[in-house]
Amino acid sequence: PDAIEFAGEKLAEYGGRVTLVQANFREAGKVLDQLGIVGIGGALLDLGVSSRQLENASRGFSVMRQGPLDMRMDPRRELTAATIVNSYSEEDLTRIFRELGEEPAARRIASQLVKLRKTTPFQDTMQLSKAIEKIVWRHGRRHPATQVFQALRMEVNDELGALEEGLGALTKRLESGSRIAVIAFHSLEDRIVKNFFRDRSREWLDRPEWPEPRRNPDFTLRLITDKPIEPGENEQRNNPRSRSAKLRVAEKI
Repeated sequence: PDAIEFAGEKLAEYGGRVTLVQANFREAGKVLDQLGIVGIGGALLDLGVSSRQLENASRGFSVMRQGPLDMRMDPRRELTAATIVNSYSEEDLTRIFRELGEEPAARRIASQLVKLRKTTPFQDTMQLSKAIEKIVWRHGRRHPATQVFQALRMEVNDELGALEEGLGALTKRLESGSRIAVIAFHSLEDRIVKNFFRDRSREWLDRPEWPEPRRNPDFTLRLITDKPIEPGENEQRNNPRSRSAKLRVAEKI
């Protein structure tokens, strides 16, 4: 809701040329149907959490700001980070921290959090970040809870699943010659985008057990960026949060 209000103010000068909809990437096809739009002339996906969300303590995204352990991008969803931390098994927490957060100390953190929650359930961000800081000592500039917070946020919002479905829905709607561009901020997202574009930009498929190559039924895209475009030094100085951004672009055939 906050993002819709903010965007509405920023784009007010464009009037009826802009339609704002609060929806998940995976709902792209349904939203376009509701708007009566069959084909689209382009798509831009800016993944992850926004600076405004990080800076809003009440949303619970930041390891450095006191707030409820929420992390829902859409407040209408039921699952919160507090529910995950306080009710998921040690095995599931380990898996989430390792797979979604790429956290090397996933098992140790999960084990200690399960022990701690038995006496005092986790309810706010600083309580969790300080607990993790005691389990994993700080090394360098990054807060030791950063990757765990990332994992929780992605689990709460099913970000990777939504990304895959959204890519599929939007690519189907692209008109010939139109482009889809995706900005990812960590390796898991970027890997999904890379593989999605790659799998749909190969005209022919070949396997050792096949007598001859076969035409790829999913061949619908042409790669515009063989490698991701990354921010330069000036961009990183002006916008430090762009440091890990990777932009990939493909064109509908």
